[in-house]
Amino acid sequence: MKIIKQVSEYIEEEISDAGKYIDKAMMVRSEFPELADLLYQLSLEEMTHMSRLHNEVEKIILDYRKEHGDPPAAMQAVYDYLHERAMNKAKEVKVAQQMYRE
Repeated sequence: MKIIKQVSEYIEEEISDAGKYIDKAMMVRSEFPELADLLYQLSLEEMTHMSRLHNEVEKIILDYRKEHGDPPAAMQAVYDYLHERAMNKAKEVKVAQQMYRE
């Protein structure tokens, strides 16, 4: 399904933006603490966007399975690959966010 591919790309963009914000927050934390806190908050918001998009993709997949059974193997393989890549990057961002809080 094209929509899953497109939304998966949006998910990766949200994670990437969250990573950019938290990386910059860490870099400017001592010199510009208020800006760093704002960047940290923006990073959290981007991860919220990612989670909301992820939930919708999961819903689309569940609805597809209810109506049509398992998706074609090629489609599932692409989704599994994109999903694993995105979730690994999301874990890295969450670790950075945790480090910022400490």
